[in-house]
Formats: sequence, structure tokens, C-alpha cells
Amino acid sequence: MDTVMFILELLVVLGAIVMGTRSSGVGLGLWGGTGVAVLVFVFQQPVGTPPVDALLIVLSVVVASSMMQVAGGIDWMVTVAAKLIAKNPKRITFIAPLVSFLFSVGAGTSNILYPLLPVIQDLSYRNGIRPSRPLSLSVVATGVALACSPVSAAMAAMVTLTSVAPYNFELIDIVKITFPAALIGIIVAAFFVNRLGKDIKNDPEIQAKIKAGTIPAPDASAAGATPQLTSTKQGRNAALIFFAGVIVIVVLGLFKGLRPLTSEGDPLSMTPIIEIVMMVVGTVILLVARPKVSEVPTTSVFKAGMVSAIALFGLAWLTDTFLSAHQAEIASTVGDLVQAAPWIFALGVFLVCVLTTSQSTATRTVVPIGLAAGMAPGLLAGMWAGAFAGIYLLPTNGSQIAAANFDTSGSTKLGTKLYDHSFFLPTLILAVTTIIPGAALGALLG
Repeated sequence: MDTVMFILELLVVLGAIVMGTRSSGVGLGLWGGTGVAVLVFVFQQPVGTPPVDALLIVLSVVVASSMMQVAGGIDWMVTVAAKLIAKNPKRITFIAPLVSFLFSVGAGTSNILYPLLPVIQDLSYRNGIRPSRPLSLSVVATGVALACSPVSAAMAAMVTLTSVAPYNFELIDIVKITFPAALIGIIVAAFFVNRLGKDIKNDPEIQAKIKAGTIPAPDASAAGATPQLTSTKQGRNAALIFFAGVIVIVVLGLFKGLRPLTSEGDPLSMTPIIEIVMMVVGTVILLVARPKVSEVPTTSVFKAGMVSAIALFGLAWLTDTFLSAHQAEIASTVGDLVQAAPWIFALGVFLVCVLTTSQSTATRTVVPIGLAAGMAPGLLAGMWAGAFAGIYLLPTNGSQIAAANFDTSGSTKLGTKLYDHSFFLPTLILAVTTIIPGAALGALLG
């Protein structure tokens, strides 16, 4: 009877995820909450704990980063990133993904990539490089970046799961594994992606467009025609203030002695510290850069952050309700399987990323299962980062569509099937090249 109940409740969880995926966005959260209702009222299970800490981190980061965006901080970051990419256009398949990754890490969002896409396309094509190569890998690189950012929603979800006893695996412990693993993964993946597709001179479709006069022939001397990006002093100040906040978070994560003490005499955990620092950052941006506060709710960062928070709330609450009721069964059944083949955990995160296109949702859904199964937090974190590439396995993400639309050469394709688009192989390659060093670093440092 217990086994039957377990299977039925698991079907409720999976069903809520599937229905939420079909609705996407806010629908993920609503279906997660409905799943909680079924488990509690129909199966009489104790209600789980909502992810309050993770939600508060997300909200504080979203407010600070939205203030930065209104002040022009993201525009300033884009201009800096564009200049870095333009310095070595012949190596753009390596440089563009790395720059996109680093700025996404700093900002805690992949939205920074959108204004960079026409820059990457222009510079690569004018220098005779197939645009699909740097464009595709840059898009996928921003996915794994969120496993390395102290201020991403996915990291907020992860920290609240691993920083508690008995794991005590805090923010800096995660980043020291995920960041180098992602860097290694991107560099190695770039060698493979740099060979994907035909060169411009050998591509009959591109050559036909050139002959028809639809697009100009590549001309490196005209690379100065790259789309002009603007930035302001207020934007620069806002971005620097935000980055200073990120640095403060990292420093306090590294040096526990700098943190305030709790009433028990222990260093304050990183969860409230991230919340406090981000609220202060938002306030300082308000005072120094003078953004229009009324515009904050209209920004892309704010809208995306709120949708992410709602999805995280519903599905994380559902997962916690189910796992709390079946902790022993999962530890005894899934535990042996995951211990024998840890890659199954990475596959689970990857697949949930594919289905939900949300790294924070995948984190709150699968990571608790890995922890309950007895996986070491270090190994888990290393594999978790690479699996984030999975959100780009299907050509349904906004940045993928934007990249294809910006590529006037037509080399970046969304395809007609689920596997024939330009992001499919880069996604699989980056996942593998990040998961392997991530697992090695996790075993070594965790």
C-alpha cells in the first residue's frame, strides 16, 4: 500500500510539472501550488515548507538589479562587454561566450546577452566567421553562468538547500567549484563549436545570399559599423555599485569572521547577508544614480524575476511536501542508484531544465532528491552547474529566437525538428565539458 501511495503521489508531482511546463512562467507556480493541494487534501500528507528564504533572496536581488537597469547599468555593462569582444574578433567564438558568461555571472541574469547578440553577429560575419558558432555558444554559456553567480535566482535556491546542517555547504563552497568548471567547459566547448557548420566561403546558402545581394560579403575593414551602444555616467555608477555588492557578498562568504554573530554566537548565514547587501545596494543606487523608481516594475529584469519567484514558490513547495513525506523511501531506493551512477542526478537536472527552461525550478525540484539520496554537496554542485545548459536543448528560449533573428546570414537556425537547430550540439557539448570537470572539482574540493 505504501508503494502504491508513493507512486500515486509521484505522479501528482510529475503531472504538476508537466502541466506547469505547458503553461510556462507563472503557470509553473500555479500548478505547483495545485499539486500541494492534492497531496495535502487528497493524500493527507503534512504540508511542506515554502521556500521563503530563497524567495526573499530572489526578491532582494531583483529589486537591486532592476534599479541598476533603470539607471542604465545594464546598458553600460553591455558597452564594456561589446568592447571586450571587439578587441579580438578573429577569436570571437572563444571571446564572446566567455564575456557573455562573465557578465551574466556578475549581473545574475542572462538578459544582458540580448543587446550583445547583434554585436556578436556583426563582428563574426564581417571577419568571415560563421555567426552561428559564437552566437550559439554565447547563448548556452549564459545558462551555466547562473550556477556561478552569487546573485542569481538559481543560486538563491541552491544556497538555501545546501547551507543548512548537516551539509553546511555555503555560497563560496559552491562557487569555487562551479565557476572554474564552467570556465573550463566553455573553453573546451569552443574548440568543438568552432568547427560546427560550414565556413562562410563554403556555405552555399550564405554564398547564394551574397550573390543575390541580400547580404554583403564579409569585410573586416567595415567592422567599425558594429551597432552603436550608448551608456551614461549614472549607468556606470549603478553597475559599479551593484558589482561592489557582489564583491561584498563573496568576501563575507570567504571570511566568516567578518560576519555579524547570531544570538547563539555563530556567524550569520549567507542567506540573510545576501538579502541585506542587495537591499543596501538598491538603496545606494537610488541615492547615487537617481533612477526613476516608478519604472522598476516595467523592466525586463523585474518581470523575469517575479515570474521566476512565482514558479519557484509553487514547485519548490510541492517538492518539499512530497520529499518530506517520503524521505526514507527516497534515501533507500534512489540513494543506491545515485551513489552508483551520479550522472543520473545530472541527467535529472538537465531534463527538468529542458522541460521548464528554469534553472531555479530545476534546482528546487532535483537537488533535494540528490541530497536526500546521500550525494556529497561538492559533487552535486559540480554536476548541477553543467546540467543548466539543458534549458537550451529545445529552440524555445527567447535568447535563441533573438540570436536566430539577428543573424542576417541565416547560419543560426531554429530548425524544423527538435534536434536540428543551431543550439542543440553546443548545449550537449557544454553540458558534458562542464559536468566532467565539475564532478572532478567537486570530488576534490567538496
